[in-house]
Amino acid sequence: MNREDKAVELRNSGYNCAQAVICASADITGLDEAAAFALTEGLGSGLGCTQGTCGALNAACMVISMQLSSCHLDHPDSKQTTYPIMRSMLADFQSQAGAIRCRDLKGIENGKILCECEECVRIACRLIDKYRRK
Repeated sequence: MNREDKAVELRNSGYNCAQAVICASADITGLDEAAAFALTEGLGSGLGCTQGTCGALNAACMVISMQLSSCHLDHPDSKQTTYPIMRSMLADFQSQAGAIRCRDLKGIENGKILCECEECVRIACRLIDKYRRK
């Protein structure tokens, strides 16, 4: 099963969008599923049900950040390469989904749904595959 299908299956079984994306990406992060699940629990419905930045997008950014970081705790030196990639991912997500905020994606304010959660999860997984180091 590919990453997109796995993430959608997890989402449809009760995981929030962020949990679905990060748990389907365990092959990249090396996190065990329980740790990944717990780490992203508060990101559902746009960060704690505030309809902020899409949880699927947040999780995709976390996965790619884990790959890009130098992990030099005594002299952090990889932000200058990570941040531009995050901006590219955000732009790609917005282009494909129509927005980056959950409230806009779900049409909370205007009733116009731009992108259903399942498709946001799929887009996030495709972005992980696009931006990850292979």
